[in-house]
Amino acid sequence: QVQVVESGGGLVQAGGSLRLSCAASGRTFSSYAMGWFRQAPGKEREFISALSWRGDNTYYAASVKGRFTISRDNANNTVYLQMNSLKPEDTAVYYCAANTLTYFSGVYYPEDADQYDYWGQGTQVTVSS
Repeated sequence: QVQVVESGGGLVQAGGSLRLSCAASGRTFSSYAMGWFRQAPGKEREFISALSWRGDNTYYAASVKGRFTISRDNANNTVYLQMNSLKPEDTAVYYCAANTLTYFSGVYYPEDADQYDYWGQGTQVTVSS
């Protein structure tokens, strides 16, 4: 069983920055592909960013590319999402997710939420105008 815990959300003014952290348990964290999704009120959950288990491939939604940066620290079992130039439309609950199977299957569709087998509870990000 893998536990995923997000932190770092909060209230920020438009144009500001936040860094979200996602801690995942497990001795084999370095083999997990990790993703970030978000869900705004009344909207469906959407893909934001992901990082392959090797860390050599990063993926971003068009809406955040150039503003958000995903990274990982395998020594601390943590993935980060640096969010800059935040906009009111970035307001949402942000979820971190782990894909523990792609290491074995070699198959990874980072934008597909069904590819992730463990999810965190989410952290609220609110951007005021």
